[in-house]
Amino acid sequence: MSSARTALSRGWTLCATAPGAPAPPADSLSWLPVDTLAPAGAALREIGQWSLDEPARSFDAQDWWYRIRFDALPDTSPELLAGRGQGTWLHFDGLATCAQVWLNGVEILRSTNMFVAHACEVTAQIKPAGNELLIRCSALDELLKIRQPRPRWRVPMVAHQQLRWWRTTLLGRTPGWSPPCAVVGPWKGIWLARRAPAQRPLLQAAVEGGAGIVRCSFPAEFIDADAGPDQPAQRVQMQLRRKGRTVVQDLEWNRAARAFEGALRVEGPDLWWPHTHGEPALYQASILTRGPDGAQKAVQVAGAVGFRTINVDTANGDFSISVNGVPVFCRGALWTPLDPVTLRSTPDDCRAAVLQVREAGMNMLRVPGTGVYEEDHFYDACDEAGVLIWQDFMFANMDYPAHDESFRQSVELEARQQLVRLRSHPCLAVLCGNSEAAQLAAMGGAPRELWRMALFDDLLPAICRQLARDIAYWPSSAHGGAFPHQPNEGTTSYFGVGAYLRPLEDAQRSDLRFATECLAFANIPSDQTLGRIPGGLATRVHHPAWKARSPRDLGAGWDFDDVRDHYLRMLCDEDPTRLRSSNHDRYLTLGRMAAGEAMASSFSQWRRPGTACSGAMVLMLRDLWAGAGWGVLDDAGGPKAAWYYLKRSMQPIAILVADEGLNGLVIHAINETSQPEALTLEFSAWRDGNVQVARASQPIALEARGTTSIAVTQLLGYFEDLGYAYRFGPMPCEAIVASLVDKDGHIRAQAFHFPGGLLTRLQGEVGLSATVSRLHAAPGTHGAHGSQVWLDVSTRRFASCVHIEMAGFEPDDDYFHLPPGATRRIRMTRSDSRTGSGLVHAVNSAQSARIQAGP
Repeated sequence: MSSARTALSRGWTLCATAPGAPAPPADSLSWLPVDTLAPAGAALREIGQWSLDEPARSFDAQDWWYRIRFDALPDTSPELLAGRGQGTWLHFDGLATCAQVWLNGVEILRSTNMFVAHACEVTAQIKPAGNELLIRCSALDELLKIRQPRPRWRVPMVAHQQLRWWRTTLLGRTPGWSPPCAVVGPWKGIWLARRAPAQRPLLQAAVEGGAGIVRCSFPAEFIDADAGPDQPAQRVQMQLRRKGRTVVQDLEWNRAARAFEGALRVEGPDLWWPHTHGEPALYQASILTRGPDGAQKAVQVAGAVGFRTINVDTANGDFSISVNGVPVFCRGALWTPLDPVTLRSTPDDCRAAVLQVREAGMNMLRVPGTGVYEEDHFYDACDEAGVLIWQDFMFANMDYPAHDESFRQSVELEARQQLVRLRSHPCLAVLCGNSEAAQLAAMGGAPRELWRMALFDDLLPAICRQLARDIAYWPSSAHGGAFPHQPNEGTTSYFGVGAYLRPLEDAQRSDLRFATECLAFANIPSDQTLGRIPGGLATRVHHPAWKARSPRDLGAGWDFDDVRDHYLRMLCDEDPTRLRSSNHDRYLTLGRMAAGEAMASSFSQWRRPGTACSGAMVLMLRDLWAGAGWGVLDDAGGPKAAWYYLKRSMQPIAILVADEGLNGLVIHAINETSQPEALTLEFSAWRDGNVQVARASQPIALEARGTTSIAVTQLLGYFEDLGYAYRFGPMPCEAIVASLVDKDGHIRAQAFHFPGGLLTRLQGEVGLSATVSRLHAAPGTHGAHGSQVWLDVSTRRFASCVHIEMAGFEPDDDYFHLPPGATRRIRMTRSDSRTGSGLVHAVNSAQSARIQAGP
């Protein structure tokens, strides 16, 4: 690290006091040493004095104090620094939430916004050695007791309505759906530096007239951390590189701005695409400095840029996103911090999670206003993976006091800091004022004039126009139509299928345009994850330990376990109440299946050619702690059944079977990629488990970013009521299978349709078998944890919702249907050191298959 800057990350002590009490003396036993600077809960977790599995603790109920002793940076005498145009500064990247800071007994900062970074000049207060920095984060519970005007509507997700006055995250403060671990204390870095923070380097890429243009501004401190008031004469260039192509541009010195500035032009640039539609092409930018003799002195990495255009069409009640002029069906999930206790992640863990998103066929993540602005490495990972970002400002549901001048000024500073940081990322597609504020106002009975709020309709869009003009702004996640949560205009939170218990057909009947969140179920994780709930696998769904982690609205007489059970009953024709008392394991299996089937069915309806829907994001990507949460991944990133259902439904090459009633069954094939595909459509219909009643195949040419629709009657060459719309006699088939197969015989996409409902009735056995073959090391990996196994799963009769349990391995597909006589090859990746033994199950088979070793 440069001698001009050092992090104050280690050597801290921590203590808690009653609200308003003074800090204990430095030698008091109340102070606990913490190895790494972190919020209170994370610090206590690190030293083994608290965990999420212990009884809930309110971190908002006490004052939390942090203390550190440190020495000044070398060569920081006021006289020497003044000669360089420098000083000594303390930088605070994030303090949660109401904080006071003292240096050597002198107060230097008060902060009331956890989303704002601060820099304090301390040249006059700093000593060469033995400096003491003291921070108090005040008890938010006490601050919430301060009398304030009542909000104009109530929000069911928070326990205290006056949280609206404080710029802090709702995570940890929403008892219905997030763990009780409110983040209090320094949640981002604190560091000592020789100067105030300079303007961030600007790398703004655009596509103009077919060329890529990068406008840039690099502060002198970026080129030289110790730069004085007058930048030394030197030649500075910006360089862009990609796949052996290099473009270089001289930059001009702007003395007034103390920055090197210029514009670089790339003819015929490779465009950045979401990964479903092309390559997310990035150019690596570097800064070259040369001395007076022209010799190169240094090369500094400046970041990556991507050339793309993003347009949002909102005409006639629509909401659709086009990238580089191509309409994109946006699908994905709501992102939450990987660690709810710190709200942070490592770059490697974050990148791995984003790559999971890409693997699932998701091309958009929404950062919701209930959380925090993510770290730079999150946006870098999305740039690299080709994942679009819908970015909320951190406002959710509440009636925020925009009329209060200090609140408004804090919000403006927050917005400006975040936009300057984020605006250069090609992944950033939409800036959104808030999460569901107008919707909650409308649902709470507030009159229409209150649905429009100056904070989101005037202040934030004005700042966005100034700092991020090329990124679309949208006032709220639910916006448009006669009321804010109207599905068929603008954007909405769609829970028709889900919390509102509508039939699966409502996904199509609602004429949904764009769901910024949808399909909320209490998704049951694997048994291994359930074992991490307090009480382990003995904890049943009705147990308080289970219910403590089941999402719900506060005060509601139901929770999202009830939502899942509703669809279990509807889709599986089983009584969940009876089933969970008589056969809890089967209850869990059918619950996993029901949520997955509901999600897959909805996305199939939304992706059909000709529908009004342009995108949908599930609530949410990942659980915040172990349990049956909204996530389609568990808290450690482990896939749930719904994840696999979505993964098959969201791929860029897809096939759908649509029941058009008296018009018959129609097969829709989709190719979102930039390359044409020559495939074969294979169709079959089955009854009685293994009796084939119809079969057909046809070559199909899928154009790049094109669709093809084929009526089943046209495909067969004769009429048969396979959808059982006319009901002439007995139902002719129970299961329909449509597949897209490439020239090598690989199934690229597959869809199932069940005219009489899912095949879940237990049989003695369906003829399952499973064999391991081809154990080898995964490319680029070493050791047992990188090894892979190919598992061949076969069946004689139709097998419903086939699930693999193989100790120590994770499948690349699971919870899939398998037609009679078919074999499915599944790639298994080692996840831990267990033996690899296991079973393969089917929902409709009482007998499971033991995994056998192959030749």
